[in-house]
Amino acid sequence: MISIKKNVPWQLKILLKIIFSRLPLPYNVWRNISIFRHGSMQDAAYAYRVFKKHFNESKLAKDFTTLELGPGDSLFAAAINYSLGGKKSYLVDTGYYASRSVEFYRNFNIFLESEKLPTKDLSACSNLEDILKSYEAFYLTRGLDSLRKIPSNSVDFIFSQAVLEHIKKREFTDVIKELRRIVKDTGYCSHTVDLKDHLGDALNNLRFTEKIWESNFMSSSGFYTNRIRYSEMIDIFKEAGFEISHIYTSQWEQLPTPRSKLAFPFKNMDEKELSISGFSIVLSPV
Repeated sequence: MISIKKNVPWQLKILLKIIFSRLPLPYNVWRNISIFRHGSMQDAAYAYRVFKKHFNESKLAKDFTTLELGPGDSLFAAAINYSLGGKKSYLVDTGYYASRSVEFYRNFNIFLESEKLPTKDLSACSNLEDILKSYEAFYLTRGLDSLRKIPSNSVDFIFSQAVLEHIKKREFTDVIKELRRIVKDTGYCSHTVDLKDHLGDALNNLRFTEKIWESNFMSSSGFYTNRIRYSEMIDIFKEAGFEISHIYTSQWEQLPTPRSKLAFPFKNMDEKELSISGFSIVLSPV
């Protein structure tokens, strides 16, 4: 299997992704060779572990509604939601990235059964639409526009795994406001955010000026992160109407990219702020 390995210099990764992203090939081709893969959610055990990690923060028992932001290459969350007592689920992404293979989801049911969890009988399903209907799941693929179509105060549990950092900066605040509108006053949100550069697990994305990084050319090339740092993201959550229930941060002991190489305003940013490499947060509606 071809992949862009970690030992490839970040500059070369950018160049290759710029070239590859402009070749007229469908997403499933890039996914199969691991160049533009949307996370690791095709791995059954990983997908279940991620869902449970976020879900365990709740006290939900049955008939709840879940929203996964950025499901990526699989819609396993619909099946997990059902297995844990959920009634309905929304799976919202910015494009149609998920596998359409019926056998793929039937095999996932085998995994759930091995975990002693209830599953739906998918034997009569002939396509992905049938599977989604059986779970009362809705796969929406227009990002912010899709969120705007979900009823207010209708979802008990919202989660995302290394997704928020990929939302376009110009849309980020609006996305968080929509999540606050959608979630019930008694619900909660759980997010894991990766603040590394997604090129070399450093801060190489902060080397570029705002004008260059946020240009359509750069932001459509498969390596974009919005570069919203920890404190600013926390402020956006609070301004949208959330309060922090729990938070865990991870940090570098020393900056992985020299401060002198960073563009403004990151060059002048507090080192403690720059050293936060990621965080997990649970939000409750105010």
